Amino acid sequence: MSNTIKAIQDLYPDELAHCYGCGKNNPDGYQLKTYLIGDETIAHFTPDKRFTAIPGSVYGGLIASLLDCHGTGSAAAFASAEENIDFNTVETIPVRCVTASLKVDFKAPTPMGKELELKGKLRSIEGRKIWVDMTLSAEGITCVTGEILAIRLEQ
Repeated sequence: MSNTIKAIQDLYPDELAHCYGCGKNNPDGYQLKTYLIGDETIAHFTPDKRFTAIPGSVYGGLIASLLDCHGTGSAAAFASAEENIDFNTVETIPVRCVTASLKVDFKAPTPMGKELELKGKLRSIEGRKIWVDMTLSAEGITCVTGEILAIRLEQ
């Protein structure tokens, strides 16, 4: 697989780029950006106090939504890479995925105000179904693990 200079979400067609978590056309959203680096995906996000669960810890709903967006972005990246699409030369990619199932396992409190690192690894692709395993860490500590079953939208 290749490295991307552009975020996967920046390669979504404009009509499919309005997601609150990762849509480039949603200025009020998180603007999460997922990059394909070798055989894994990576994204970063720094939560501020509006995402507080208890003082000093991040609200679990934010974490689930970050994994959701990173997971579908990762699935689109892995499917596109399997089709030998060069992310750095195309304006848009023809792959967009939606969530069929999302599993989130909280392992440790996620600290507020620290950069969170999300990573994704392809488990498998079977037709339109794409499984991705994910982690979310802060300062080298795995706070969350997750998995997503993403479904490729038909064109």
